[in-house]
Amino acid sequence: MPALHLRSRAFPATVAALVCLALLAAWAADWLEDRPYFDHSARAPVVALAPLLASSAIGTSLYSHSDELDRTAVRRWWPLRLAHLLALTALAAGALALAVPGHPEGFGAPAMVRNVLGATGVAAASAALLGARPSWLPMTVYGSAVYLAAPRAPGGAAALWAWPMQPGPQTAAWAVALSAYIVGGGLLVLRGQRPERR
Repeated sequence: MPALHLRSRAFPATVAALVCLALLAAWAADWLEDRPYFDHSARAPVVALAPLLASSAIGTSLYSHSDELDRTAVRRWWPLRLAHLLALTALAAGALALAVPGHPEGFGAPAMVRNVLGATGVAAASAALLGARPSWLPMTVYGSAVYLAAPRAPGGAAALWAWPMQPGPQTAAWAVALSAYIVGGGLLVLRGQRPERR
């Protein structure tokens, strides 16, 4: 049953997409850092964009072609949903953290892991409330707006609303991202993805 669950939700294709994304992010971060007059803070676009793409892949992989069968099955689905979400989140966070080594005080691995957790939490909540196929949209809109509007100086109130654009050790940004992951993951695990019309 777990193998059928994973295949029906395109789990192998999602894993492949996340691995390819991590390789692309590693190349982009290295390329940006090597440009003249740039330092490790030039990786901020990668740290902001790669988690958006990862959460989009994870969110859309939650789509089920058989909502009715899932909801009427004797077997409880929440453990499979939880395992699915945790496995893909761990893979995305680990692979993308390796894509930006060093500089943990700036836009390095801690910021990448935090952004993966927060963005995936928003995508999971969106899958539960809107449906899995459009689950990429809310975080993409929010992340794009934050990328354009976030102040250059980290900390302060911006650490709460602009958490994807904060350096790694910002405690308030971590609190927001972890809360988004716990709430979004909880909604998805308990409710499942919202049924969608075909």
